[in-house]
Amino acid sequence: MRLLTDIRHAFGFLTIFPVAPAGKTPTGSASAYFPLVGLALGGMLAGLDVAAREVLPLPVVGAILLATLLVATRAIHVEGFLDSCDGLLGGGNREHRLQILRDSRVGAFAVVGGVSLLLLKWTLLAYAPSGVRIELLALFPCLSRFGMLATMVAFRYSREQGLGTSFEIGRSRWQLAVGFVIAAVAAGLLMGVGGLVLLAVSVAAAMALGWWVSRLIGGMTGDTYGAVNEVAGVAVLLLVAFLVPAICGLFEAPLW
Repeated sequence: MRLLTDIRHAFGFLTIFPVAPAGKTPTGSASAYFPLVGLALGGMLAGLDVAAREVLPLPVVGAILLATLLVATRAIHVEGFLDSCDGLLGGGNREHRLQILRDSRVGAFAVVGGVSLLLLKWTLLAYAPSGVRIELLALFPCLSRFGMLATMVAFRYSREQGLGTSFEIGRSRWQLAVGFVIAAVAAGLLMGVGGLVLLAVSVAAAMALGWWVSRLIGGMTGDTYGAVNEVAGVAVLLLVAFLVPAICGLFEAPLW
């Protein structure tokens, strides 16, 4: 029962689907299943890609995939990325940065960062290498959410109140272990050794950003978790775009 409740909380928090248990607050144990949510989102993208590419050109397919991901997640991670751009790049000290992060208004850094992010993701989704396209679409949302989970465990939360405070309750390293198993199994089955390389890349990108954020504001916030998800996902997509033409066999042999 607790397992199902945590999974429902994870899906309800990270997606638009109304599956979270009514009247219950999510706790840190639900974060263990963030990679599972990502895998479900990735499966949706992969299925949509197969259908759309039959009738539409790749640029249009990329736009549809990006829009689907934004709608399915309520753009929660992109919103966090925008706020993080304003707060982390526009603030002069810790207090000022945290104040900007709380501000709902959009500044110049958010506009420039958001446009750059969406253009980059659209390009990477539209022109993902054909040899591993379906596997990559299914996998990268899972890996990016494991990167987010890793920062939730590795770095302290910098506020007493906020969107991510409920996940601080009952947080422990076992959630990281469960999330790692989900992400590693998915990576190995879908993309073989290359998938495990991508898992390492997502964690490295997430931890590097988490370390930088913690240096600036003394810890993480709900907005910076969203930024971690976006940066880790783009890092995975970029690596595949650069490396697949040279070492495609590494990514095409599943681990059975």
